[in-house]
Amino acid sequence: MVKVGQKVALLLVDHGSRFQEANDMLTDVATMVKRISGLDCVHYAHMELAEPTIAQGFATCVGEGATAVVVHPYFLSPGRHSTSDIPRMVAEAAKTFPGIEYCVTEPLGLHTKIGEVVLERAGIPLPAGVSE
Repeated sequence: MVKVGQKVALLLVDHGSRFQEANDMLTDVATMVKRISGLDCVHYAHMELAEPTIAQGFATCVGEGATAVVVHPYFLSPGRHSTSDIPRMVAEAAKTFPGIEYCVTEPLGLHTKIGEVVLERAGIPLPAGVSE
């Protein structure tokens, strides 16, 4: 999807919550991803219940000069929100910006690093030889 010469934005999307602390976590994730990725344009949005909305987040990315927006559902498992609702909402937001390419990625899913985080949170050390 990403082509040479495009300014790529990453938009992280979670469900959204009535609890501000939960919404703030996505802000922190976006800040961390921006720092470690070197991308200039990393933003976040909430599917519902909080702002910025997906439409607002998409517009922010384009407003910063993005010509391609990669949307990542910040969910553990594929489900209705990550496979249907978010792609539909992103497509609707993208209609406002013809010519801007976009894609919606898979959610986090199964990944060795997620298993490593589970073990770390549980206080169980990784076996010798397993990379961190």
